[in-house]
Amino acid sequence: MNSPTQNSLAWMRSMGYVPWIVEYYNSFSRKRVDLYGMFDLIGVGDLGTIAIQTTSTGVAARVKKITDDEHAEALAACRKAGWTIHVHGWTSKKVGNRRHYKQRIVDLS
Repeated sequence: MNSPTQNSLAWMRSMGYVPWIVEYYNSFSRKRVDLYGMFDLIGVGDLGTIAIQTTSTGVAARVKKITDDEHAEALAACRKAGWTIHVHGWTSKKVGNRRHYKQRIVDLS
């Protein structure tokens, strides 16, 4: 099974972006850390810069996380810089011996 991160990386490449994973694991706090507390992936390409929060469930929770007051300054700066900001939600369904993935994109640009 592909992870939501791997699915979003493949989507970014298909759209012509050069992606990079900007989320990392902090072993001291034992937590995952996102870029600006909001983004898992960033990509650059002819279409500009895109920042993505990716998840398998809870798209609404991720939208709320990005748009809350704690991240307002960074979100405003990203928007002013012309970044495309997405939340990608991935669900999968097994059909026969194969998995089919369905993507939900919420554009917060």
